[in-house]
Amino acid sequence: MKIALVLGGGAGLGWAHIGILRALDEAGVEIGALAGTSIGGVASIAYAAGRLDTLEEIALSATNLRSVIRYLGPNFRPGSMLSGKAIGKLIEGNLGDLSFETLSIPTVVVAADLISGDPVVIGEGPVGEAIHATIALPGIFQPVVRDRQILSDGGAVLPVPVGPVRALAAGLPIVAVNLQGDYIERRRAVGLREADDPRLTTLSVVRGATGLMLSRLARYSLDLDPPDLELAPKVGHIDTSNFTRAAELIAIGRSTVADTLPEIKALAER
Repeated sequence: MKIALVLGGGAGLGWAHIGILRALDEAGVEIGALAGTSIGGVASIAYAAGRLDTLEEIALSATNLRSVIRYLGPNFRPGSMLSGKAIGKLIEGNLGDLSFETLSIPTVVVAADLISGDPVVIGEGPVGEAIHATIALPGIFQPVVRDRQILSDGGAVLPVPVGPVRALAAGLPIVAVNLQGDYIERRRAVGLREADDPRLTTLSVVRGATGLMLSRLARYSLDLDPPDLELAPKVGHIDTSNFTRAAELIAIGRSTVADTLPEIKALAER
């Protein structure tokens, strides 16, 4: 049983990818190709490198805001508020010796070029710079400047990168994980319950609008290039900026696969 897997962006929600990958392994579903955006790109590379254990350890170590801030650190150069230097050291320490050519599974990650406005698919050379590029949230982490490009988080152009995996998949059925597919629960979580609810704040409106934008962008991306099966984990109750709920998200990822395993196996066996 073999599939191609697409892991979408979603910042802290991306820990759910760990549970999805674990559950697929345990079910005997082989992954023949991988594509990921942002945190999905990190999970894709970690899995293809046989280092998912390391990523899970990092995820579970982020238990509170202090531990998350430790990974970030301020930035005093133009382009972002945070440096992400500690994250960079983690990447280099755990994945810095790898190149895409040495990964056991064909893998690509997606970044956005802020000059051309186009998605940039990276699948060659060292993985370190590619990870920095795909997770460079605008205004948060410093973008990667190379080859007359300014590379930022791929979620701005291709949040669920089905197209890039198709070239690697050699006819394999494609399963895509959309972390932005639970908008109704997300808008409730930020305080936008019903239209006649008087508890309206500036923050709830901004967060709701941002969640809607991300949800619609993912939907348009998937409608333009649909996978054979879309998985949409129920993660709307967790804020995308919250990196401290890894254990819960990993469990949600596992249950998402359990709920759809007959469909996944039917695809993988055809």
